[in-house]
Amino acid sequence: MRLALLSDIHGNEVALTAVLAELSDLDPVDRLLCAGDVVGYNPWPAACVETIRERDVPTVLGNHDRAVADGSGFRFNSMAAAGVEYAREQLADDALAWLGDLPERRRVCDDRVVIAHGHPERPDHYTYPEEFGPELLAAADDPDLLVLGHTHVQHHEVYADGIVCNPGSVGQPRDGDPKAAFAVVDLDERTVTEHRVAYDIDAVAAAVEAAGLPKKIGQRLYEGR
Repeated sequence: MRLALLSDIHGNEVALTAVLAELSDLDPVDRLLCAGDVVGYNPWPAACVETIRERDVPTVLGNHDRAVADGSGFRFNSMAAAGVEYAREQLADDALAWLGDLPERRRVCDDRVVIAHGHPERPDHYTYPEEFGPELLAAADDPDLLVLGHTHVQHHEVYADGIVCNPGSVGQPRDGDPKAAFAVVDLDERTVTEHRVAYDIDAVAAAVEAAGLPKKIGQRLYEGR
């Protein structure tokens, strides 16, 4: 079973389109999975939600998704808060309801895969690569693959008992590489291929300003931070 892993799209339709185009040029995958934060920061929350819903991508609730759905906060800085407010204004009621109904953790693919946003037991915890280990698989009830997001840092580890993978961020990488990130996992071969794809950051930065969002949201994309 081949799976394409996405996370932290953050309302960046240009990056999401580039990732999906790149995927279409690769060997076919059996399923797309998303580790949360479809919305936030960038100016296309409705388009990104529509794409994920139309493709019926199993998705979990990210902290920005939750904040947009119910108006709560999560230690948000001014950029994040502005993105949440903008998304709440842009999304129709059915899209807000879809976000609000997302689970914090879900098991899919014949129970072989667990998806969480930050950590399998602590959804808002930033699980950076240095915290990866077999104990994460145990905390997720021992799947073949545990998919995480939240840190926007692309990384994976293959252990005797399974794989832990953060595919990185589609819409706002923070690992020093500005290209959109995703990963492809072959569950049967136990292999992970990390991918990066360039996209038109100029167009996103211009759209951020046109939408009245903080200019820094677009500027930081050039630096992958």
